[in-house]
Amino acid sequence: MSWPAVQEEALDCLIIGGGPAGLTAALYLARFGRRFMVVDAGEPRASWIPTSHNIPVFADGISGKEILNRQRQHVARYGVRIMRGTVKGLSKAEGGFTATIEDGTRGGPCHKVQARRVLLATGADDIEPDLPDLADAVRQGLVRYCPICDGYEAKGKRIAVIGYGDRGLGEAVFVARTYSQDVTLLTLGQGMELDAAERARVEKYGIKVVHEPVQELGVEDDRITVLRTIGGREYHFEVLYSALGLKLRSELAITLGAQHDETGALSVDEHNRTTVSGLYAAGGVVRGLDQVVVAMGHGAIAATDIHNRCELPTEEEADGGARLSS
Repeated sequence: MSWPAVQEEALDCLIIGGGPAGLTAALYLARFGRRFMVVDAGEPRASWIPTSHNIPVFADGISGKEILNRQRQHVARYGVRIMRGTVKGLSKAEGGFTATIEDGTRGGPCHKVQARRVLLATGADDIEPDLPDLADAVRQGLVRYCPICDGYEAKGKRIAVIGYGDRGLGEAVFVARTYSQDVTLLTLGQGMELDAAERARVEKYGIKVVHEPVQELGVEDDRITVLRTIGGREYHFEVLYSALGLKLRSELAITLGAQHDETGALSVDEHNRTTVSGLYAAGGVVRGLDQVVVAMGHGAIAATDIHNRCELPTEEEADGGARLSS
């Protein structure tokens, strides 16, 4: 879809990101009759999901790509514009915001878009594990990243969790106490010193800890089944999870001064407003539970508040979310 040659008036809202959160917000704003645009860089993390069984009404499971396809088809019924591009800059302007957007076509020009409000639904990227000759194991679906989503399907299987520190151990404990009694924590040679309390947790749940780096992999039927360490030991697993964390795409909001935690996750209020007046956030970029259904709920909440406030002057919003505290 081509970009407009001239923008005659500011949009009610610019949605940045075309994943589950952004597309849900688009559906709501379309049905509210609002003027808005969705800008999508074309790399939604949800598309990595091979199959999810915890999306309500899809009892037989649904892939992330199919979720996104269905959402796009749904919003298309209302004439929603999804523009391929990347927002390179976002700044405050009189009456709202100015976004500098690089056209998604090869060598495409940049465009300036004015919007009274902005919804940031840019999501996150998983930090890929450092495995030999396999740079994108999570993207390929060879390593899973969400035991909340699909741990039930791994119940009772031999499970490995890749991670270290509090996050890695925490996920290994979560998997062990919820789904399996055969759990191994792989630190990939990062060196993880366990204190007395951590050793007690490891022993309580029977978690095995492997500190050696992995030297060789065995892949069968689109899954990693064997890992050989640098010391020559061989481990067999049925499911691997990565607990290395996320790199959140929250730079646009942080540059504007939005409150965030140490990971870059944005703080929002009950209407999904950030601490920057007029700037909303939804989905994986928000601090909290990282789930598709939660992202959709964020999008619905934010869009409804945006609609309700469209007639209010942005600069004069006395309760516009700027009073969040850590």
